Amino acid sequence: MSNWTPESWKSRPVIQVPEYPDQEKLQDVEKQLASYPPLVFAGEARRLKSQLAEVAEGRGFLLQGGDCAESFAEFHPNNIRDTFRVLLQMAVVLTFAASCPVVKVGRLAGQFAKPRSADTETVDGVELPSYRGDIINNIEFNEGSRIPDPERMLRAYSQAAATLNLLRAFAQGGYANLMSVHKWNLDFVQASGAGEKYAALAEDIGKALSFMEACGVNPNDVRQLQGTDFYTSHEALLLGYEQALTRVDSTSGDWYDTSAHMLWVGDRTRQLDGAHLEFMRGISNPIASKVGPTTDPDDLLRLIDLLNPTNEAGRLTLITRFGADNVEKHLPALLQAVKREGKKVIWSCDPMHGNTIKASSGFKTRPFDRVIQEVKNVFACHRAEGTYAGGIHLELTGQNVTECTGGAVAITEEGLASRYHTHCDPRLNASQSIELAFLVAEALKEEREALGQTVAA
Repeated sequence: MSNWTPESWKSRPVIQVPEYPDQEKLQDVEKQLASYPPLVFAGEARRLKSQLAEVAEGRGFLLQGGDCAESFAEFHPNNIRDTFRVLLQMAVVLTFAASCPVVKVGRLAGQFAKPRSADTETVDGVELPSYRGDIINNIEFNEGSRIPDPERMLRAYSQAAATLNLLRAFAQGGYANLMSVHKWNLDFVQASGAGEKYAALAEDIGKALSFMEACGVNPNDVRQLQGTDFYTSHEALLLGYEQALTRVDSTSGDWYDTSAHMLWVGDRTRQLDGAHLEFMRGISNPIASKVGPTTDPDDLLRLIDLLNPTNEAGRLTLITRFGADNVEKHLPALLQAVKREGKKVIWSCDPMHGNTIKASSGFKTRPFDRVIQEVKNVFACHRAEGTYAGGIHLELTGQNVTECTGGAVAITEEGLASRYHTHCDPRLNASQSIELAFLVAEALKEEREALGQTVAA
């Protein structure tokens, strides 16, 4: 890394980064951010990487989920709590069903920037710059709102800091105590099929904890049951913001992007000679890359060598996003190439982005049955190739939204408008998320049994 610096990305072609009209203001904001405290710490990122190394070796599972794009308008402690709660419920389902440690990573406290398919959008004959996330511009469709404003980065930093403070309190302050497993069900979930299954699972966990106590092991004295490790992640899209929060770790001398524990590069910005991969290759955080239908096996191997030249387990996650109908066309060749070269990666499934459609009502949505089908197809491909499906990557919320059709709650296209709140892409609600967790748990249990891992009956 002798030829890498936090700003060496500026010498490479860059896309999906806005043109700020006031460059002096941009430089002032980035200078301010560079003087602010880190949002996360290098030691936390190293701990995450060590846990992800276990996933890469088939001894754990990565659960990554949260908002499509965090917004300033929906910033509220209840929203943060409810998303955290859903991820806890999903992790419990996965852990209990497959006897498998689950690494929990939220798309939270930094997921503010979004790539766009076009630089502009047109409404009623008016063409304006695209909305690129609250860290860049405003979603309101008027000329002033769509001008990129550097000061929005300062607000994003403050919101991320407050979110992280709350998440740490939830994770270690008693809320995540496994003795509270019954209390995590949201009111609107309880009446659903997923809520009923979760309540039954929570009852089984309660019995197991009571058995431990009867044997003389007080669950309140077991540290692992009192809280949980919870990490944050986002797409490293706005490189000026990421550079400003990249610091040298005083204990190791390595560079860490302190905006999140884990960063990923998207399907639109993973050019081998591009600015985003140049930035990502130099930070020591665990990192990830989206992988899609346009990914060539040889290019994927070059990407792996660029981002993880020492083949370090836990360093690199590959997040596949094909669409349910494209998995079997594209994934096997990628699995074969990576397996043949002995690359240590985590394969994680994003069943959301490849299954986005426009409903007859005009809303973007994701049919839940297509999400499920992609997950099933991905696990089937891994079983056929003798590789390990080690993670799931979801856009979800703890709010009672109606953004994805289907599921046990049977959201229809006509019903999308009732509670459609997303600033960008449609998210699973809590009921759909927990329903999906049970399906993934069954697939994970079968996979681990096939690979000879120990799974509880």
